[in-house]
Amino acid sequence: MTKRYIATLALAGILATGGGGVAYTKQQQAVKTVSTIQTAVVRRTNFTKSIASSGKTKAARAVELKFQTSGKLTWVGVKEGDRVEAYQAIAQLDSREVQKNLEKVLRDYSAQRNDFEEMWRVTYKGIKNPDSALTDTVKRILEKNQWDLEKAVLDVELKHLSLEYSTLITPITGIVTRVDTPVAGINITPATAVFEVVDPNSLVFEASVDEVDVAAISLGSTAKVTLDAYPSAPFFGTVSKIAFAAKTSSGGATVFPVEVAVATASAVRIGMNGDVAIHTETQSDVFVVPIEAVREEQKAVYVYKKVGNTYKKTTVELGARSDGEAVVTSGLTEGDLVVVKGFKDIPQ
Repeated sequence: MTKRYIATLALAGILATGGGGVAYTKQQQAVKTVSTIQTAVVRRTNFTKSIASSGKTKAARAVELKFQTSGKLTWVGVKEGDRVEAYQAIAQLDSREVQKNLEKVLRDYSAQRNDFEEMWRVTYKGIKNPDSALTDTVKRILEKNQWDLEKAVLDVELKHLSLEYSTLITPITGIVTRVDTPVAGINITPATAVFEVVDPNSLVFEASVDEVDVAAISLGSTAKVTLDAYPSAPFFGTVSKIAFAAKTSSGGATVFPVEVAVATASAVRIGMNGDVAIHTETQSDVFVVPIEAVREEQKAVYVYKKVGNTYKKTTVELGARSDGEAVVTSGLTEGDLVVVKGFKDIPQ
């Protein structure tokens, strides 16, 4: 009797322990399921729809300067980083040959002028107008002399232009960003001596916008630019240019270059990478939910709303959407909780 009693007690203890373990496991699993489901609050706020893209900074006003002819570089007056004023000389070629050519054509002009003066004063008695000449022969001679004189004048003007072209002059105020040949005394060609000047006050952020989004953008649209170099200090500006002709991106998509004029600090440099959010639509006092909460099934749009300790599949109607949020026009109200993560753990 004693042995059977002890065995009965042991069996009862095992059953009791096993049952408790099963109950504990189910409770733990329920807690785990609840913890994997995350919710967000439906907010009443002002909604701004944005189009996001990436790009880099550049100067809207920039010039690349080259000499028109080859020659010996005799003077370089700037280096990279220098600030220059509009119409300032920055480099010069050896102009001795051009100067001599100019002197030569000036003498040719003087000789031609003297011949002309002598002919019409002495030979033709001061006849200036060929139409008043007595004979056709005299008329043709006077016309030829006049043409020769005009040609000599043109030769002088062309050589004077060549002398001017031997000096490189910047047409804009800005900063020198490129000097291919910083040392004088060597022979150069136009391709080997390039100077570049950019206007830092014309700094813009250029981004490529997909063709399906570009129609929503207009000149003057506000935008926020966040540079990789200054992630915590965004810049604000407006769209100043939308390209008329499309380009093809590296991925094969059709895009349009869009420029955003920004007021930036002096620390910003040309060619900095970043992201831009161009605002295309603003709505006041609307309900918004995170885009992660929105589910779509065929033509139905719904969310999972938390009701007590359960989650109810709720059909909603949406308005404008952005990359992170969507406007809810019906189906939800302020303060509702909607599931944003853990959908597979929602009890069916």
